[in-house]
Amino acid sequence: MNKLVTALAAGLMLITAQAAVAKKPVLGVAEFSNTATGTYWWGGGVGWELSSMLTNELASTRKFSVVERAKLEPVLREQNLARAGRVSKGTGAKIGRLTGAKYLVMGTVTAFERNVQNTGGGISFKGISIGGKKDQAYIAIDLRVVNTTTGAVDYSRTVEARSGGLGINLGLFKGGFGGRLKNEKRTPAGKAIRAVIVEISDYLVCAMVDRGGCMAEFDAKESKRRKSLKDKIKLD
Repeated sequence: MNKLVTALAAGLMLITAQAAVAKKPVLGVAEFSNTATGTYWWGGGVGWELSSMLTNELASTRKFSVVERAKLEPVLREQNLARAGRVSKGTGAKIGRLTGAKYLVMGTVTAFERNVQNTGGGISFKGISIGGKKDQAYIAIDLRVVNTTTGAVDYSRTVEARSGGLGINLGLFKGGFGGRLKNEKRTPAGKAIRAVIVEISDYLVCAMVDRGGCMAEFDAKESKRRKSLKDKIKLD
């Protein structure tokens, strides 16, 4: 009897686990595009590098089933969607059928600013420079999540991030993002990029999975962003 109960309990747990996995949104992250000026770090391959960063962040949350780039990229290339920024209903259905992704995440870098100010008093020792300048970076990414079944944009948001502090050149240390961004890991630009990727991941978890009260924080950020933008616009 005890063995039967144990077996039934194990079976129930397995069914529950499988149901939980089945409920996870299945999505793919397309190659990012860039319309911002002054993005000195942008170049060939960066769009897919940002896509890979976001893919890793989303997968690590365990809230999504994420389609790998190797499966997604050939389909997007065939459909010429890597930079199109839109998906028609018929095309989206084909993407979903070939990759298994119900949602396609698209990101466009729409703003990047870097401000370097000399502060004096900098010191340098064996290739490591500390102080002497204040280096700040700001990045904004327009995010769209397209439903591959309907072709509609189910979720959209402009996500921002900033990074700043004393300029530190760690030229002797290895590491980085890899690819063209490999030299940006410890720079304010690199920190802003990483921050905006994490912010996008947090937003998608909240909007697509958790829902509820967590959206208040993101709605407040959106209101602040819009107000800041309006305050900068002055009409005579």
